[in-house]
Amino acid sequence: MKNIIVLFLALCISVACFGQTAKEVSDPEAKAILEKMRIKHETYKSVGADFTLTIEIPEEEKEVQKGSISQVGEKYRLDLEHQAIYSDGTSLWLFMKNSNEVQINNVDEFEEEDGELLSPQDLLRIYEKEDFIYHLINEDIENGRAIQQIEFKPTDRDSEYSKMRVTIDRKKTEIVRIKAFSKDGSRYTMEVNKFMSNQPYTAADFVFDPSQYPDIFVEDLRIE
Repeated sequence: MKNIIVLFLALCISVACFGQTAKEVSDPEAKAILEKMRIKHETYKSVGADFTLTIEIPEEEKEVQKGSISQVGEKYRLDLEHQAIYSDGTSLWLFMKNSNEVQINNVDEFEEEDGELLSPQDLLRIYEKEDFIYHLINEDIENGRAIQQIEFKPTDRDSEYSKMRVTIDRKKTEIVRIKAFSKDGSRYTMEVNKFMSNQPYTAADFVFDPSQYPDIFVEDLRIE
């Protein structure tokens, strides 16, 4: 589950090549859509969202969790039913609710150990990296709104993921859904239920306070 949190940190993902060649290039129309969305989001002082995360693993019962995410600059907070991540841009707290324990890391050290973490703003710039090939694959009407779907297929053939599909509200220029496809047949879908911008978050919202949880076990792995 820790890897799922990293995977879906507001919408982040690591996916693999799916039969691309070195000559394959990304779709300019898809890039224009992503660029428009990035520019819009960078005008916000803060962003937040309530979402539903659906985890489908072969031969296992489907798991559905409600969650929320918020971000101000480099600070962010991801809250799921069983785990949560808080980051003030320097330290990162991984709170495991069922066992009532929290692990504290330096942000840089956590990324080195578990792979690059992508914040919501990072996701909006994912198309700028050369690791991905992406194309506009569909334009349709869904629940009365016009949507566009962009599929990402990174160039790393060793990744455990085969592709990622991002659904965007064409009028609002906002993410509706992100779906990741694993090579082992697993599917991870994050549906954005409510998007919020310019909310009055405070610095304290992105710092985990152990005093609010009696008898919590604290493991501080930060390197001074």
